[in-house]
Amino acid sequence: MLRGSKVGLRARHQDDIPVLRAELHDDVANHARVQAVPWRPITPDAEAAPFKVDDTEEGHIPFSVVELDGGTLIGAATLWGIDDHNRLAHIGLSLLPSARGKGYGTDVVAVLCHYGFVVRGLRRMSIETLADNAAMLRAAERNGFVREGVLRSSAWVMGEFLDEVLLGLLVHEWKADRP
Repeated sequence: MLRGSKVGLRARHQDDIPVLRAELHDDVANHARVQAVPWRPITPDAEAAPFKVDDTEEGHIPFSVVELDGGTLIGAATLWGIDDHNRLAHIGLSLLPSARGKGYGTDVVAVLCHYGFVVRGLRRMSIETLADNAAMLRAAERNGFVREGVLRSSAWVMGEFLDEVLLGLLVHEWKADRP
């Protein structure tokens, strides 16, 4: 398990999937804000069931997020779009409603950066988030990410187009922030 100050990132367990599905995927409004595809109902045993792990896919590393104090499941995190040639990846995370607003997101981003830069040897991490996602923007910026641009009206979310903010962090910037 990868450890931060508040959270641990571990492999997804089979009993995590129903919780993540019920609290993240089946919440249509939340799903619409997180995924770049329209929500649709999916049966639990479907090949493309949400949060199902394919350990053979190298470009997508899913984690379950747990509280270090007690081990309670509080969300899902992902390093995705991993490009070993250009040594870059993207960060994604979703916290259960009961875990939001407690600083866990900042810690999750920090742990994913450590994993990407130290364990995987990447040189760049990126985050794309909706412009009104104050929590993710705060978590990214607290970890040294820099706003690199805005994709105007690029995300269709529950009946309207919203802007997305692009953020990036380079390994030498991340290392400069470490004690």
